[in-house]
Amino acid sequence: MTLKLAVFDVDGTLVDSQGDILASMQAAFASVDVALPPKAQVLSIVGLSLPQAMAQLVPEVGESIRDQMVEAYKDSYADLRRKGGHSPLYDGISDLLGRLAKHDNLLLGIATGKSRRGLTALLEGLDLPAQFITTQVADDHPSKPHPSMLQATLRESGAEAAHAVMIGDTSFDMDMAHAAGFKAIGVGWGYHNDKALAHADALVHDAGALEQAIEQLLGGFE
Repeated sequence: MTLKLAVFDVDGTLVDSQGDILASMQAAFASVDVALPPKAQVLSIVGLSLPQAMAQLVPEVGESIRDQMVEAYKDSYADLRRKGGHSPLYDGISDLLGRLAKHDNLLLGIATGKSRRGLTALLEGLDLPAQFITTQVADDHPSKPHPSMLQATLRESGAEAAHAVMIGDTSFDMDMAHAAGFKAIGVGWGYHNDKALAHADALVHDAGALEQAIEQLLGGFE
């Protein structure tokens, strides 16, 4: 039996977390009295690790200031989570994960710019019908699009890159996938537009089409 692996991004792919992200960015910028960039600019960096995201958003400020902003963001996001912050699953994702989990030779994983604390809190708050056997976070790897996260998913799952696919909503996910030798599926409901995802091996706009693309790119399941 050939093991196959489907790795999912989180923010903008599994869950719509833009409300919490924007609120936490507002808190981060306010903590150092810097004006928040436009919404589209903020969402364009979703998927990057926080230090790299801040470096792109405010390259004009010093590293120590950006470090303060990162900590303020983390504190705000954790506070929102404690208060019941809402990052709902996108339509059809729960059912999709349930169907994928029924295939004996298909393993599921996560590769996210979230921290371990943030990912754990999110997953504990969601009633997911599937188990992710490998979860890679920003704490342990260089930021996307470096392939380190996906290379780790292969080591932990026992799958090979030729039988693996990365699903995400940003160009960072697509670039990471190709750097690791994975197929790449872009989802059109997240934070980067279709043009930014044009180099994906497949581009989908609903959960049903995503399921079909995963099966097609992985050559079917057992």
